[in-house]
Amino acid sequence: MTGFSTTKVGLSIIVPILNEATVLPSFIETLLANSFYENQLIFVDGGSVDGGAEYISSHEKCTLLKSEKGRAKQMNIGAKAAQFDLLYFLHVDSIPPKNFDRHILEKNRQGEQAGCFRMQFDSNHIALRCTAFATRFNNRFCRGGDQSLFIDKTLFNQLNGYNELYQVCEDGEFIDRIYKQNGFCVLPQKITTSARRFEENGVWQLQFHHGIIHLMRSIGCSPKRLSKYYSFFVK
Repeated sequence: MTGFSTTKVGLSIIVPILNEATVLPSFIETLLANSFYENQLIFVDGGSVDGGAEYISSHEKCTLLKSEKGRAKQMNIGAKAAQFDLLYFLHVDSIPPKNFDRHILEKNRQGEQAGCFRMQFDSNHIALRCTAFATRFNNRFCRGGDQSLFIDKTLFNQLNGYNELYQVCEDGEFIDRIYKQNGFCVLPQKITTSARRFEENGVWQLQFHHGIIHLMRSIGCSPKRLSKYYSFFVK
């Protein structure tokens, strides 16, 4: 998508992908259906071999960028190509609510420079319901990448974007820095996140490993140690 007017209203939506061909068609269809404005859709591929990148490149509503593997790197590359002043980082496993872009832009006009939605899973498992309930609280310990993130481009650049040393927890590390420097808002609408990763790994097991990883990060473990733990225990 090119030729955007500087007066046009919308978001630059940045989605990192890696071998997500099976979910991309329904994800894009739902994303477009839930949009109020004509947003810029940027997909940053980290080396897919399943045809996902080819699908994106042939889609008239999407822009495809290539990157080395690593969501932090992919999202930083996407941010550089953004044509709107408000960035919206979204995972392919998460579907934002109807008119999500309108809700975000209204909050931004009220002075909010960064924030996310509350979250719900497409599962009724009690552990996931508890996790989702916690996302209503405006506390950095209740944040995660699956809740998506909107941020003013100027603030994003002031914070130097995502830390590319992090292969996991890149969202949490970046959001920590947002909380320290700037206000953060939690929109009352809910984003719906797939439970497929929990189902593949076991809900309680993955919740446990997520807890250990967050604890490791809070006590100062290096990005390399976090990545090593994740790659050993999580599929």
